[in-house]
Amino acid sequence: MSLPTRDGVSPSAVFLQEGDWPTLLAFLVARFPGVGEARWHARMASGSVVDAGSQVLTPDAPYRKGIRIYYYRELEHELHVPFDEAILYQDDNIVVADKPHFLPTAPVGQYVKETLLVRLKQRLGIDHLVPLHRLDRETAGVLILSANIATRDAYHALFRDNRISKTYEAIAPWNPAHAFPLTHSSRIDVAETFYRRHEVPGEPNAITMIDVMEQRNGLARYRLQPVTGKTHQLRVHMAALGMPILNDPYYPTETARKGDDFSLPLQLLARTLAFTDPVTGEEQCFESLQQLCSM
Repeated sequence: MSLPTRDGVSPSAVFLQEGDWPTLLAFLVARFPGVGEARWHARMASGSVVDAGSQVLTPDAPYRKGIRIYYYRELEHELHVPFDEAILYQDDNIVVADKPHFLPTAPVGQYVKETLLVRLKQRLGIDHLVPLHRLDRETAGVLILSANIATRDAYHALFRDNRISKTYEAIAPWNPAHAFPLTHSSRIDVAETFYRRHEVPGEPNAITMIDVMEQRNGLARYRLQPVTGKTHQLRVHMAALGMPILNDPYYPTETARKGDDFSLPLQLLARTLAFTDPVTGEEQCFESLQQLCSM
C-alpha cells in the first residue's frame, strides 16, 4: 500500500530486523544519531512515524522486529534555493521541468522540501510524481518526470534502452590541443570520496561526443552529447580533457567552499531532450529556457 505524501514529501522506510530495543524510539535514536532523541520524540508525538497501515507510532511504541515503519523527514534548518523551476510541458503521462542550478532533483541529505520533486508535488498536487532520470544539483536544465503509474515503465525504457537524445551546453576553457568534434570514451568509477568520480584503466563505460559552438576570451561554449549516463560523466570527461567546466566545485580537484555560493553556478546546462513518445508516437523535443553566462 502506498502511503500519502505530506506537504509534497514522501515517507522514508526502515525495516526492523533482529534487535533488542525497549522501544521504537530507542531504536530510531541509535539508528539515526544525528537526529537526536528530542527531535525523534517530537516527530513521533506529532504523528510523523507510522506503520504500513498509516497507524501512528507514538514514542512509547514497542520495537517489533519484522515490520516496516515509515517516517516523514523534517529538517530544522533547510537552505532555501532562491531560484524557481519552470514547467515546459505537461500531459497525462509526463511533466517536463526546467530545473535551476543548485536545486536537487529529489530529497537527499540536507535537502527535502527544497528539491524539484517536492516543489512540483506541492505545485501540481500529484503525489505519485517520479523523476525518470536525474540531474546533478549543480546542473540546470530539462528533466522529465512520470505523472502516470500505468505508463511509467514505457518512459523509463527510453532511458534504459538509450532511445532518448540529450544535448548539454557547457562553458569551459578553450583547449587548442584538441580537434573538434571529438568523441571521448573512458572507464569511470568511484573516486577516493564517494560523491566524486574519476577515470580508471579498463574497458570504457562512458562515452561523450563534444563539439565547439563558439570560442573567445580564452573560453568556449561546448555542445556535449552523452552516449552513456554515468554519474558526473560530462564533468569528469571535460576535466580529463583539460577543459574543466567553469565553477565546478569537484573537478578537476575539489574546492573548499562554505555553503552554496549562488553567484557561481556550474556552467553546465541540459539544453534539450528529444525522443519518440512511447505512448502517443509523437516526436518530442524540449529545450531549456535558461542561459549560461556570457563569454
